[in-house]
Amino acid sequence: MAHLENKADVIVVGGGLSGLVAAHEAVSRGRSVLLLDQEGAQSLGGQAWWSLGGLFMVDTPEQRRMGIRDSRALAARDWYGSAQFDRPEDANPRAYAEAYLDFAAGEMRGWLQGFGMRWFPVVGWAERGGALADGHGNSVPRFHITWGTGTGVVKPFAALAHEAAAAGRLTFGFRHRVRGLVVEGGVVTGVEGDVLAEAQEVRGAATNRDVTGSFRYTGESVVIATGGIGGNHDLVRRHWPEDRLGKAPKFMVSGVPDYVDGQMQIAAEAAGAGVINADRMWHYTEGLRNWDPIWPNHGIRILPGPSSMWFDGNGKRMEAPYLPGFDTLGTLKRILAAGHEHSWFILTQKIIEKEFALSGSEQNPDLTSGKWAEVLKQRLGKGATPAVEAFKSNGADFVVADDLETLVAGMNQLAPDAPLDPAAIRAQIEARDAQIENPYAKDAQVIAIRGARAYRGDRLIRTAKPHRILDPSAGPLIGVKLNILTRKSLGGLHTDLTGQVLRPNGSPFSGLFAAGEVAGFGGGGYHGYNALEGTFLGGCLFSGRLAGRHA
Repeated sequence: MAHLENKADVIVVGGGLSGLVAAHEAVSRGRSVLLLDQEGAQSLGGQAWWSLGGLFMVDTPEQRRMGIRDSRALAARDWYGSAQFDRPEDANPRAYAEAYLDFAAGEMRGWLQGFGMRWFPVVGWAERGGALADGHGNSVPRFHITWGTGTGVVKPFAALAHEAAAAGRLTFGFRHRVRGLVVEGGVVTGVEGDVLAEAQEVRGAATNRDVTGSFRYTGESVVIATGGIGGNHDLVRRHWPEDRLGKAPKFMVSGVPDYVDGQMQIAAEAAGAGVINADRMWHYTEGLRNWDPIWPNHGIRILPGPSSMWFDGNGKRMEAPYLPGFDTLGTLKRILAAGHEHSWFILTQKIIEKEFALSGSEQNPDLTSGKWAEVLKQRLGKGATPAVEAFKSNGADFVVADDLETLVAGMNQLAPDAPLDPAAIRAQIEARDAQIENPYAKDAQVIAIRGARAYRGDRLIRTAKPHRILDPSAGPLIGVKLNILTRKSLGGLHTDLTGQVLRPNGSPFSGLFAAGEVAGFGGGGYHGYNALEGTFLGGCLFSGRLAGRHA
């Protein structure tokens, strides 16, 4: 088998968003760059390409046009109420959080606008919290959806990489699986690994791991930007914090391709890098089995509005703040505490039409197209979006019926080991429906629905007019079995504010940098215990920029 050798000033391992940004920044400094990725050229952009393209930004023109009063101070209060930093090793994550807040409230929007990015005018209100003012959650909408979704975020940096390659300043090394770091005298001087056979599968699909050769490349700096662990469920379970969240589920769906396997983080740690906060992670509770999968065990997340009634696996309606779109990890813990790994939405056709969105660029072709005509047609037209209707018709987790007893019977067929009591379900829905009669209520979810509709953006495209679930004119009824969906690592390689990787004792690991999810999106976990959404892509951009400017 052939053995390849090469050298560059900077070796970037991972062709996702943070790797592309780091490569661009390094090239801009006059550095030669070698960009390696174990997948083919068709997967350039990594997980970010599949995302909805949401970015956490603060006090933007988009917010102000929607009547939202935001500030750096309010954003910081929300961030720290969510992060709940409580460990000595949180010093660098906290410093990263401070720096990112400055960025998000300052030059971030203008910097990205310079690359041609623009944003949907309705700012989304993700992760609302719903408990105390000094606790977890966004006080105001901050989720800025990029025109073009995640593809629109990746596109300018991918184009810059190709331009740099054409100019001889960057070299691509696709189908290069890095297996280890070359360390000489305590300094990282390169990488080594396997050259894999060519693969023609579509973006995101599983590819072969047939070895056709080896390589050993040298450089002054190595930047690791290889993503998280969400596609490796064994590794997810190994790090699962049972003391905080409960027992790790036996069955989960994957929100990321199988190449998101955490192997490069393991290799870096074996070489002497420090890893912190590996027990902090971010997995969603509204996962669907994809009826048209691309990668193994492909899951899609529902991005719900606030109106669906949410029941645990025993059929008990979940209390506030465990409402749709409010507290991801709190809801995950609440679901697992019921003794099952699934939960249920019960809703109406009127709710699904207004409130159901699906995560991912491929599930939102209107926003991905960046064309107003497509958005207006799909978001304001009759019925749910075609992607949602396709899941309703074809998805294994959906039940549709004209009456509640038939609906519950269908739901019990999906979960025969945890049958629901139709009478108990009816009693809970009728109690909720009785709260709709007046413009005021004691039901926390009904109050939350009316609060959401006080925001112009929610009232326009995100929150259905309050109505009775059992109103026949709002039907048919819909039941959705929800699975746990793996997604993000909130901890990772410990770095300082330059992206420099640190050793377990906190000293610099010379020659090694990290960016993106493999570094907990910055510092080894700048989210702390909870995320506010839009901070994953934001963290990839920010940490990639810093690493590329210093590597």
